[in-house]
Amino acid sequence: MTQPNAKSDTSRAFDISHTGVLKIALPMTLAYLSTPILGIVDTAVIGRLGDAALLGGIAVASILFDLVFTTFNFLRSGTTALTAQAYGADDKREIKASLLRALLIAALAGTAVVVLHVALLDFGLTLIGGSADVQSAARRYFEVRIYSAPLMLANYAILGWLLGLGRAGTGLFLQTVLNGLNVALSIYFVIGLKWSVEGAAWATVASECLACLLGLALVKAVGRGGAWPTWSEVIDKTALRRMMAVNRDIMIRSFTLLFAFTFFTQRSAAQGDGILAANAILEKFFLVGGYFLDGLATAAEQLAGRAVGARYRPAFDKAVRITAIWSFLLAGLLAAFYLGFGSSLVRMMTVSEDVRQIAYTYLPWAAITPLCGVLAFQMDGVFIGATWSRDMRNMMLVSLVVFIIAYFSLFPLLQNHGLWLALEIFLGARGLSLLMICSRRRNETFAPA
Repeated sequence: MTQPNAKSDTSRAFDISHTGVLKIALPMTLAYLSTPILGIVDTAVIGRLGDAALLGGIAVASILFDLVFTTFNFLRSGTTALTAQAYGADDKREIKASLLRALLIAALAGTAVVVLHVALLDFGLTLIGGSADVQSAARRYFEVRIYSAPLMLANYAILGWLLGLGRAGTGLFLQTVLNGLNVALSIYFVIGLKWSVEGAAWATVASECLACLLGLALVKAVGRGGAWPTWSEVIDKTALRRMMAVNRDIMIRSFTLLFAFTFFTQRSAAQGDGILAANAILEKFFLVGGYFLDGLATAAEQLAGRAVGARYRPAFDKAVRITAIWSFLLAGLLAAFYLGFGSSLVRMMTVSEDVRQIAYTYLPWAAITPLCGVLAFQMDGVFIGATWSRDMRNMMLVSLVVFIIAYFSLFPLLQNHGLWLALEIFLGARGLSLLMICSRRRNETFAPA
């Protein structure tokens, strides 16, 4: 089995172009943008039933699923990185072994979630609260949708594997089918068959199942030719330890990021309902911008990982440079768009004049978040692809400490402006800290034997 970080006298040269970067980034941007559309449709479908408790139940259950599945996001990004490195090393058996290991983890983790779902649901509902009717609706939805867990995690692994091979178009196709089926089935089950919240849940289960079957068929087509690895290769202890270490670090990074935004929301709520509502609207600007920047981060993952696997530094340097150019260009365009049209977006998102006026005050902070966070997105992609996950984890934790210190230093002086400035500092600290480490880690990884 190839060890991409092992010193070697040989390398496999390949070129990286602007076109090659965009061939990965554009399809994945479209794929990522389709995810919030699904949530909007589910909400609209349940909203037509005219029962506020059902809407509340869907919202509460969705939060629980987000918390559960955030734990396993590494199955996408970690699989992309390890597959890209095997691809760069031209290790065909390891390419397939990376997928099989990820599917094994998906099956075990998904089954564990199903087995433990009653305890997870009870704990989550106690934590979040809500009226008896809301909790009843959340429970009805959760207890159906939970059976999609192994399928959803398998789909994470399959998508990560396809992206690791640079097949972003295939990944977009798979995500489009998944989300399109979910939308169509949700409308049919809820409106047509009148299955209420259970219908929306069954739509997710059915679409994840069909998408998984399609994904496995695509895997078979892409992986045709050449032998598949033996079971002993799949469960190789060294490879499994490496995969688990990468996945652990990505998971810690994801939860740290989640904590930071939870802290932002909690500190917003402490200032009153008006500030909370305005900040929640403005925070969506950053989240939507993140969907765009994630496409280029995925390109950085695949190309940096492939370069590390190929032991070819010129391709790595070019991948970093080109993805940075496009990331900063896109971030600049997003910031300009928000500055120019942000007030119109705010008016679309709330009818409360008080909330609108508060949001207008802090709109410039939200507008510049793509510029403050762009380097963090791009560097995350590079570090995940190169499997420098320990450094990424550590710098995320350091940046969180910087965020908390900045908040308690700035808020007494600037109030909500101080909260937003602390968030911008947090985003900038993540990117700059990784950039400072990148050069040293690159020299170590590509050092001659």
